[in-house]
Amino acid sequence: MTDKKIYLDHAATTAVRKEVLDVMLPFFTEHFGNPMSVHSFGRDVSKYVERARESIADNLGAEPKEIFFTGGGTEADNWALRGYALANANKGRHIITSSIEHHAVLHTCEYLEKEGFEVTYLPVDSEGFVDPQELEKAIRPDTILVSIMHANNEIGTIQPIAELGSICRDKKIAFHVDAVQSTGVLPINLAELPVDMLSLSGHKFYGPKGIGALYVKKGIRLKPIIFGGGQERGLRAGTHNHVGIIGMAKALELAVAEQKDYVAKLTKLRDSLIDGLINNIPQIRLNGPYGEKRLPGNVNVSIQYIEGEGMLLHLDMLGIAASSGSACTSGSLDPSHVLLAIGLSHEIAHGSLRLSLGRENTEEDINQVLDVLPKIVANLRAMSPLYHG
Repeated sequence: MTDKKIYLDHAATTAVRKEVLDVMLPFFTEHFGNPMSVHSFGRDVSKYVERARESIADNLGAEPKEIFFTGGGTEADNWALRGYALANANKGRHIITSSIEHHAVLHTCEYLEKEGFEVTYLPVDSEGFVDPQELEKAIRPDTILVSIMHANNEIGTIQPIAELGSICRDKKIAFHVDAVQSTGVLPINLAELPVDMLSLSGHKFYGPKGIGALYVKKGIRLKPIIFGGGQERGLRAGTHNHVGIIGMAKALELAVAEQKDYVAKLTKLRDSLIDGLINNIPQIRLNGPYGEKRLPGNVNVSIQYIEGEGMLLHLDMLGIAASSGSACTSGSLDPSHVLLAIGLSHEIAHGSLRLSLGRENTEEDINQVLDVLPKIVANLRAMSPLYHG
């Protein structure tokens, strides 16, 4: 047994990289002006904010004027859906999304339903994929917006975004993509992808928390949902978090530059962990696809006859941090809506465990998990009346 702590919850958040922190530090004390101020302190910071915008745009295949800064991925999702729906309600009031979206999208859709919009929630198959034919069948004359996530935060399924976006573009329907889990990990070239809006969040790719962005393709009309000053060309009020903006830009720059090696490393560790768990724990199932259509760092399994919370607590006592689903809903006793959507029963869904890998993880970490988790499962099952029944 080792005293080393092992962090396997990178889908929830990541640590700020030292290179990112080093870039950010001077902007707390030296370059601290409000970028909207007309004096030299403000103009100095404004220059750096715009350079960061250019860097983010360049790494996404976008134009700088198409990048708008937000307080994170949740705000970006909210703004994309509410802002577009409100600005284009005269064209129609029908929206399409999937049943496994992040709650930032699902709860916004529920809000819009109360405001008189109609939402179609597309089903997914047993691995979490949206069928492009189902999308095509769901489109109506009054459909104005489709929102489908790039990669699922719980089970790692990578959606066929190019195919789904092409259907929307052919029908002249706006297409929003929640790319919070995929930015920095999967290639994203908005100059080629048929995407009209795209959400991202800095803390998912080793940048700071509290900063995100929304890509809005030129020609797409949005209404603001936050009111105040005239920041972000009058569309998103609030003093710029220039420290976060500069940190996020550096983090994305590093992530894109290192993407190939990073993905190769994570994929190898992921597959070793999946294979080891399946070979050493009976009555276990992998949730989501196996192989290249899965996020390289995502492992999600359901283990019968025990609760996910029990596994988490035992792992935590051994210094291993994991999750039973989305961090935003980890306090809920309800089973994951994603696992229910792919066809799992409540009982099996409750026994789920998400292990999400990152830069610091090693083969030794994987071996440690494979050593302790089967023992934890055996001990918990020994106390389970369901298992003995």
